[in-house]
Amino acid sequence: MFQIRVHGRGGQGVVTAAEMLSVAAFGEGKYALAFPSFGSERMGAPVMAFCRISGQPIRSREPVVTPDALIIQDPTLLHQADLFRGLAPHGFVLINSTREFVDLGLQDLLDKLPAEHAFTVPAAEIARKHVGKPLPNAALLGAFAAATQQLRLESVLDAIRGRFSGRVGEANVEAAKEAYAHILLCQREAVHAEAN
Repeated sequence: MFQIRVHGRGGQGVVTAAEMLSVAAFGEGKYALAFPSFGSERMGAPVMAFCRISGQPIRSREPVVTPDALIIQDPTLLHQADLFRGLAPHGFVLINSTREFVDLGLQDLLDKLPAEHAFTVPAAEIARKHVGKPLPNAALLGAFAAATQQLRLESVLDAIRGRFSGRVGEANVEAAKEAYAHILLCQREAVHAEAN
């Protein structure tokens, strides 16, 4: 089972992101479960959502405490206590930011993860370019597909189109495609740097 925890703020589409991941997994014939963690949140308050993907039926309805992947939609949450709690040693981290891990004060985290498992993605800027608003969720799903290889990009794009229709859907699809390409470029650059 592959477990994902999505962190962000109310209004950024955190819950929608987890739901679209599960829909993409269903589209590939996998089992999936997505659900939010709410209190009395309001717009802008920290929010978490969870998604599990498996080849077998999923019985657990508990919050994800040992994620295989963290998707962080709002970089202002980075130094919140326990944000990276439980992250698997082989885990993936995707952060919506134009800054690198070192600049974000996360070199220690970067050192603990396998190469090419931690990425910053300018998802809000990509979304602003395509959608007209800095909503990073669809872009980060494209990045997730590229980084983890848990889902095909086409499945993610179908899930986005299923959630958002017309021009808005296609704009979010373009954002996801650009973020996917961004991760592939980062991976190629990392391989090239290691070779030199």
